Amino acid sequence: MAVTKLVLVRHGESQWNKENRFTGWYDVDLSEKGVSEAKAAGKLLKEEGFSFDFAYTSVLKRAIHTLWNVLDELDQAWLPVEKSWKLNERHYGALQGLNKAETAEKYGDEQVKQWRRGFAVTPPELTKDDERYPGHDPRYATTERERAAVDRKSGADHRPRYSLLERHHPAAYEER
Repeated sequence: MAVTKLVLVRHGESQWNKENRFTGWYDVDLSEKGVSEAKAAGKLLKEEGFSFDFAYTSVLKRAIHTLWNVLDELDQAWLPVEKSWKLNERHYGALQGLNKAETAEKYGDEQVKQWRRGFAVTPPELTKDDERYPGHDPRYATTERERAAVDRKSGADHRPRYSLLERHHPAAYEER
């Protein structure tokens, strides 16, 4: 059986990253710096000789636009891409859209750190009547969602040998 190699790329800086806001599932675009970062990632992958058979991304435009820029720099804009909400960043619940520094002033640095980086502590949930409510998505499930999306494709008859996965920032902190 062929070995599948998976390269992980984080999306470039988004407008809300620039404003230090909790983004989660809010569909915010890349900043100018984020576009430059995505292009630089693509150039680096090309310089290192990477070529891909398939790519994955979430349905959020900051991820999609990062992937487009990476693939453009690799001269692989034609590459098949699977988009899935299962690859979305974790949902920050009631924190979504709030400024991180202001939230730390209100709740304390340690609590905000647990919400952002911890797996056992989930952010405050949204009420179902909140306009930001898409359901609760605990952080600890993020990697399992990614793995399920990639495994589904990898199990196909035409298994990609080299895949590129654009992933969101918080899940990148997992240590396994």
